[in-house]
Amino acid sequence: LQDRRDPRRLPAVVHHVPVAGVPSVGASKRREDDDRAAEGAAANIMGSFKGDPISDQDFYRSCTKPLEFGRLIYCLCFFHALIQERRLYGPLGWNIPYGFNDSDLRITARQLAMFLDENDEVPWKALKYTCGECNYGGRVTDNWDRRTLLTILDKCYNEGVTAQEGYSLSASGMFVVPPDGDWESTVDFIDGLPLLAPPEVFGMHENADITKNQNDTNRLFSTLVLTEGGGSGGGGGGGTDDKIDAVATDILSKLPDNYDMEAAMIKYKVKWEESMNTVLCQELIKFNRLLTVIRTSLNQIKKAVKGLIVMSVELDAVGSSLVFATQPAMWKKKSYPSLKPLAGYVTDLLERCKFFKQWLDDKPPPVFWLSGFFFTQAFLTGSKQNFARKFTIPIDALIFDYEMMPKNSYRNGPRDGVYTYGLFFEGARWDKKAEVLVESQPKVLYTEGPVMWFKPIKAVDLTLYPHYECPLYKTGDRRGVLATTGHSSNFVCTIRMPSDKPSSHWIGRGVALLTQLNE
Repeated sequence: LQDRRDPRRLPAVVHHVPVAGVPSVGASKRREDDDRAAEGAAANIMGSFKGDPISDQDFYRSCTKPLEFGRLIYCLCFFHALIQERRLYGPLGWNIPYGFNDSDLRITARQLAMFLDENDEVPWKALKYTCGECNYGGRVTDNWDRRTLLTILDKCYNEGVTAQEGYSLSASGMFVVPPDGDWESTVDFIDGLPLLAPPEVFGMHENADITKNQNDTNRLFSTLVLTEGGGSGGGGGGGTDDKIDAVATDILSKLPDNYDMEAAMIKYKVKWEESMNTVLCQELIKFNRLLTVIRTSLNQIKKAVKGLIVMSVELDAVGSSLVFATQPAMWKKKSYPSLKPLAGYVTDLLERCKFFKQWLDDKPPPVFWLSGFFFTQAFLTGSKQNFARKFTIPIDALIFDYEMMPKNSYRNGPRDGVYTYGLFFEGARWDKKAEVLVESQPKVLYTEGPVMWFKPIKAVDLTLYPHYECPLYKTGDRRGVLATTGHSSNFVCTIRMPSDKPSSHWIGRGVALLTQLNE
């Protein structure tokens, strides 16, 4: 039997179980990992190679397949660097910034040596499973992040690495598998790598650098606003009170009246064959609740700054939000998800109210503004339910097929399903002429999507074509929480976008559809 003290004899499966309220790693360790990521990919790879157990010469030379081990251990360090560096790009990199750290690298390196020793051929399936599903993947709680992690891992763990000398790990060839040699020669090779890696090394478009810089700037200004807000209780309150009163008065002057629910329910009665009537009334109820909260809070803050009523903690928070042009927390409790500043939020709210007012007064529009709904999933389910009842098909047997329409507007809706508009691409754009997903233009971060036809069909009748499974989110931060309904507070659905490139290309770029932008 092999000595149990052998450092490579570790459990093949290690699960990380997240606990509410407990950080995934210590604060000091997280700072250390973030610092290494900030230094660049080359520094990250070097740090991994000089860390335990890879720097241990006995460990490095102990594997019975030195050629495969030398190449794969470098690819593992490269993979470790990529997934840490992607955190710097915000939601383009990961929906949730995970605490990948050196403990994940250590266990995976030891398992790599163990699996190579115990198998005649490289056990790719076992290597990918333990690394992508257990060690690193055990930290990943978002399904789309898991897809990204496994896609990156496929680039580093594949047969080309062991079969081809100097295998390229990036599209430009900037990062390749080093020549076969000992630990010292590999360290010398890493020392010659570029200090800063462009976004293409991580599979991203060049625009990702702009997004990263904008995220850094936004975090800086958000911090400055918080520090400024801490001293708002001193002198000069008169000017602040005047500003609060002026902003509240301006918003109140634009705010529409609540919808007449009695008239809405009379005109759009509950019908077996038309589920959209129910969807409309449910949306109007939600908007009425939001409008009531906004109107009441603004009227109260106007009285509070004049001394007519007591300034409660909640009203004081509303006043601070009006001064710093952010959404009041009181509104967010009743609002749809939005990351817009106050002015953008109010404008967006007025547009949504106008859309539903026109629907209420006239008839269902031929093309629906998908971004305008509180509960987008209910609208899509209503469309599917209409089809199911029309043709007497179980709704569970139906899925959506998607068709990108050539025009920007239509006078009449489709016979089945719905036309929708209002979505935005991040990380790519739609080419109407070629009718495929293509690269973003330089310095253009977001582009409008085409009118989309959501077509309900039987799942067994779906004909697949080359496509990218594009996730649709309500806001640009992409992360959300699972509600009691089983739906995410942010993720809406997956839309199949025609593509002449493999899915891995767009996954690396973090391509997604958004219902609204942050401005």
